[in-house]
Amino acid sequence: MDGRAADEDLGSPATDRRRVVVLAGPSGSGKSRLANRLHAARGWPVFRLDDFYRDEDDPAMPRQAELGIVDWDHPDSWDADRALAALRELLDTGRTELPVYDISSSRAVGSHEVTARPDDLVLAEGIFAAEVVGRLDAEGMLHSAWCVRHRPAVTFVRRLLRDLRERRKPPAVLLHRGWVLMRDEPGIVARQTALGAVGSRASAVERELLG
Repeated sequence: MDGRAADEDLGSPATDRRRVVVLAGPSGSGKSRLANRLHAARGWPVFRLDDFYRDEDDPAMPRQAELGIVDWDHPDSWDADRALAALRELLDTGRTELPVYDISSSRAVGSHEVTARPDDLVLAEGIFAAEVVGRLDAEGMLHSAWCVRHRPAVTFVRRLLRDLRERRKPPAVLLHRGWVLMRDEPGIVARQTALGAVGSRASAVERELLG
């Protein structure tokens, strides 16, 4: 592992500062489930980066020409600077206010407070999480970075069932988006590992962090 992966002893951070475990990976790969299991096991706070999506009418929102809708899978569809500022505040002060983003209405609909104990790891998970690995590392905020992955067909089914259950978008849009993401998944994983995340199954990441 390189400097953007975990310390040799994951239970002994190199500094006393709270630090961030990045859980990246394709949509539906199991990032949220992994974060919830780690939270249940250790009480580490979960920082959902996807809540920093821009509102649909934000002029900075990229659009997908083929469907004429917002391109939710483009890194510019979320606000990395705001997310990093909130992470920085959480690590430095032990608390921060995070937005609550409603995917069905495509906008933030509220906020909630997240707190962290002095020795906590902060679990930052989201489909664009790998985009901030380098910046976290440069500021000394990074503990480790992972790209949670599975077989593309498994990811496709998990993602579609979740999105239909939560009524995130119309079924036709979800099917089309899911097919495109399954086709593109190897490239997504390759990009995220190139940005510094270590590719791994969720179960292996869990063993590493809790071991």
